[in-house]
Amino acid sequence: MTKDSVLAILRNAGDYVSGEKISKLLGVSRSAVNLAIKSLRSDGYDILSSTNRGYFLKSAADKIDAREISAHLPAQRMLSVRCEDTVDSTNNLLRELAFKGAPDGQVVVANEQTQGRGRRGRTFVSPKDKGIYLSMLFRPNTLPSDTAEITAWTAVAVRNAIKRICGIDPSIKWVNDLLINGRKICGILTEVSIESESGLVQHIIIGVGINVNESLRDFPEELQKVASSLFIETGKNFSRAALAAAIIEEMDNMRASWPHDKEQYLKAYTENNFTIGKKVSVLYGASEKYGFAEKINDDFSLAVRFVDGTAANVSSGEVKLIGI
Repeated sequence: MTKDSVLAILRNAGDYVSGEKISKLLGVSRSAVNLAIKSLRSDGYDILSSTNRGYFLKSAADKIDAREISAHLPAQRMLSVRCEDTVDSTNNLLRELAFKGAPDGQVVVANEQTQGRGRRGRTFVSPKDKGIYLSMLFRPNTLPSDTAEITAWTAVAVRNAIKRICGIDPSIKWVNDLLINGRKICGILTEVSIESESGLVQHIIIGVGINVNESLRDFPEELQKVASSLFIETGKNFSRAALAAAIIEEMDNMRASWPHDKEQYLKAYTENNFTIGKKVSVLYGASEKYGFAEKINDDFSLAVRFVDGTAANVSSGEVKLIGI
């Protein structure tokens, strides 16, 4: 497509490029180049023009599509990255693809979710043009019991991506949330499919939702005290495409490191954990117990000392922070 080719030339140049040079490089007319420039501008790309100098890409549009993500990832990796404008849930779409034979590492990323999901059936608010909604397929040849730590590993991977692209150090709330200043900016939802005959894991779908450029009014009133975004916490807008690409890279690193490089992920998870040292409540079904979060264990479970004097290593259920 001429428009994508023109954009690639401008992006790689880093300076003004004449319309004549672009037309010669692509083998198209100057009129076709002008139309492509006009179309790119209408898509939100800030392209300057100067007599005798040509065109200069001042800034890219904040889009999370194949055109923008491919600027940050190799072409080979993009073969298994599917970009959608709107889906009900990236996990749902990826599950369909998984049962149709999608490969290990297949990614679905969307600009909007109409039925975004969190843990325990909650809704994950996923407004259009604001956040990153991404799911990756993982096909480890392992038993279900061996996958209990994968959500914690993912939290470390996503944290690495945010730190690399945005220069921010989020903390991790056990087991699956990323926080800045005690407010949630990211949630992770992991779903495991097990083959009935062998008892082995058929596939794992890891869903990541990140609040990137939302303002406070983008959240329902009941969430405005607990939810936040990278923009709210820093006052800066960030490239969602660059961050999505970094998440894919860090999750690829995680898949390559699984399970032999556990020590590295456990260390990062422990050192950046927000829950340790806090008062917590632990939900077991309909019951709730209060206590104190003491440490992260070697299996990523949470050691809790309850107010009744008992203790437990929590590896499932839900942990809430008290007074935060």
